[in-house]
Amino acid sequence: MHRLVEYLITYWEDKLTGLKAITDYVTDLFNIDVSEVRVCKDSFKMIEHVNSKQKTPLEKVVYVDWNVVPSEDEMNYILRDCRCSSQICINSEALPDFRFSNNFRRIDCLDISNSKWVTIDNLLTMDGIDIHLNNASLTNSDLNVFLRHWLSGGSPRLKLFCARTGSVDIFQVLAGLLNNAVLVQDRGDYTSPFGYSRTLSFGYDVKRGDGVTATVCEQMNGTLVIAVWPEITYNYN
Repeated sequence: MHRLVEYLITYWEDKLTGLKAITDYVTDLFNIDVSEVRVCKDSFKMIEHVNSKQKTPLEKVVYVDWNVVPSEDEMNYILRDCRCSSQICINSEALPDFRFSNNFRRIDCLDISNSKWVTIDNLLTMDGIDIHLNNASLTNSDLNVFLRHWLSGGSPRLKLFCARTGSVDIFQVLAGLLNNAVLVQDRGDYTSPFGYSRTLSFGYDVKRGDGVTATVCEQMNGTLVIAVWPEITYNYN
């Protein structure tokens, strides 16, 4: 036990071998499943290792590696193939020419820190509760298309959508929809099912045909927020 940081530190010639050994030992000792893994390129194979050892798939996969860019095959695996029941977070760069040509599978929460590669076609196939796209290249026209998609019944499970593009124009996003928009101020704080919080200080309420209302808000850092009411917080962890 390290006397300063107060957690166990082990040393292995091969880090992946060590991670597998410790994970297997703890899960066998306590007869538990792993719900979340945080991996980088060096430990990428832990996703398959954990899923192969237990009957229930992982709930959450977090890929974090700012030093090494994942390959196209690795990105496709995370987005398309890895067994994960609830939440995927990708905190990494992507190859400059990376494109995801498949439909997104159903995932409750998707958080991508560098989403320049995400196109409007990608966005329209997402079926999520929380969708967070940082450093996105989506245009105001793209966001208008997505909002119309939601108003027509698309992405029916959506509760919170955030896309930071750096250049949001709320009136372009609402182009052709202002007759269905009501100006609201000081809407207050909104907390999504996965615990993401946003302050909706100024925005427009838009109503879907089935009566469901969403607040569309442009924030100071160039982020578009779509928050769907009622605000419901679930415990997915």
